[in-house]
Amino acid sequence: MSLEEERREYRYGRLTKKSLQDTPSAQFESWMSQALEAKIQDPTAMSIGTLGPNGMPWQRIVLLKGFSDDGLVFYTNLGSQKAQEFKHHNQVSALFPWLQMDRQVIVAGLIQPMSAAESAAYFLSRPRESQLAAWTSHQSRSISSRQFLDAQFQSMKSKFQKGKIPVPDFWGGFRIVPQQWEFWQGGENRLHDRFRYVKVESGDQWEINRLAP
Repeated sequence: MSLEEERREYRYGRLTKKSLQDTPSAQFESWMSQALEAKIQDPTAMSIGTLGPNGMPWQRIVLLKGFSDDGLVFYTNLGSQKAQEFKHHNQVSALFPWLQMDRQVIVAGLIQPMSAAESAAYFLSRPRESQLAAWTSHQSRSISSRQFLDAQFQSMKSKFQKGKIPVPDFWGGFRIVPQQWEFWQGGENRLHDRFRYVKVESGDQWEINRLAP
């Protein structure tokens, strides 16, 4: 299989320093709004990069469930590989691959557990089937078959047939507290526009630099 000729030009738009918002969260909100308006597929999907205890990097897609000046929020099984890796390395990165708009947003920062109250509030807002799935799957553990997983789901469905489904004690949320952001806009002839926001140590200000493509 030859992939050498697989390429296209990026012509969606340009990004200038003048057009950037003063803070990365404001810039992210602007781009997220545009992504939602354009109805691109899975705009809230982000690839989370972690380091294992042996230093091996790993990535997976999770869904962004909230953001503010404080950071980016997502939820997961607390026994999952990523949650366990957070215990060894609290540094994390996230990538939003908005390919339909020739854009990427990259965030690097520190991981912070959400409070039990915050996690419970979100869990109880989820569709009932998603709540059952959280109880069903001991994420990242080996299982014998798909049939086993389906049987577990039916078992949980019967167990919680009546009333509200409680929040599992092995499920919760995390916040990525950003230290750096990068906004990437694809450009013609591979001359992309890249801008990086870096947190200034002495306060809440951000330094913005254009990067070579």
